[in-house]
Amino acid sequence: MKEHLKILLKGMAMGAADVVPGVSGGTIAFITGIYERLLAALSSIDLGALNLILKGKIREFWDKVDGNFLLALFIGILISIVSLAKGLTWLLENKPILIWSFFFGLIMSSSFFVGRSIPQWNGGIVISLIAGAAIAYFITTVSPAQGPEGLWYIFISGMIAICAMILPGISGSFILLLLGSYSMVLGAVGGLAEDPVNALITIGVFAVGAIIGLLSFVRILNFVFKKAHDQTIAALTGFMIGSLNKVWPWKQTVETTLNRHGEEIPLIQKNLLPQTFESLTGQPAEFGWALALMIIGVVLVWLLETFGNSNQEG
Repeated sequence: MKEHLKILLKGMAMGAADVVPGVSGGTIAFITGIYERLLAALSSIDLGALNLILKGKIREFWDKVDGNFLLALFIGILISIVSLAKGLTWLLENKPILIWSFFFGLIMSSSFFVGRSIPQWNGGIVISLIAGAAIAYFITTVSPAQGPEGLWYIFISGMIAICAMILPGISGSFILLLLGSYSMVLGAVGGLAEDPVNALITIGVFAVGAIIGLLSFVRILNFVFKKAHDQTIAALTGFMIGSLNKVWPWKQTVETTLNRHGEEIPLIQKNLLPQTFESLTGQPAEFGWALALMIIGVVLVWLLETFGNSNQEG
């Protein structure tokens, strides 16, 4: 039970990260020491596993897919997403500098610890790092879109976003934002009490797309890990470094758009230094609190790294 509780808590941390556009649950999985176990467990869900179910060999199936681990992890993710969706949305709207500062420190220190796990650097690994950073940076500069509202598009969005959610440094929520599906999915999660039928339909369609996309993508990622482990780690480290552009706390909104509810939301934003932010926007930079939260993010990652290593050694 103690081990399952630890996995549950790590799942809750992953779920909290996945709700925020710009932060990846895969990053949390990586720094808590469960990333490769997660890939291996998901990759084991194949035709052989399905055949075990059809033959009634439920125990063998459960052992093959590391069922206790996956169940505890996904319960934690679900608890976090359902309970934190509204709270994180409020923080992003009302305290954006502080919440982004925390995540900036979180991701910055995560990239250091993940990169440090590579035993020996060479030219190929450095190229992988630079390529990963360039790809993630480019993704953060793409303007969000207004996607179609049909369930088919929610299904496609789930397939695409889940691939990003499993990658450290590339946020699945941000991919949903780019696809124009973020408000629909998060609104469904937050609206379970008000309109449970439509909310459950939307969440269900998204979940089916996500499951299909996840089971397909993890096989590729698991294969790449086995064939070029250090280069893959370097690329994932680059993803986290490149994603820092998205989570920089001080931004000036250059262009806005209206969402489906008629609310004005940022479309294109430009990163600013704290003092420039104050002079251009007339809003306080809250630099002291922002710096404190960055440091808290760094310390939290250090604690998670220490916690993950102690588990692996144990």
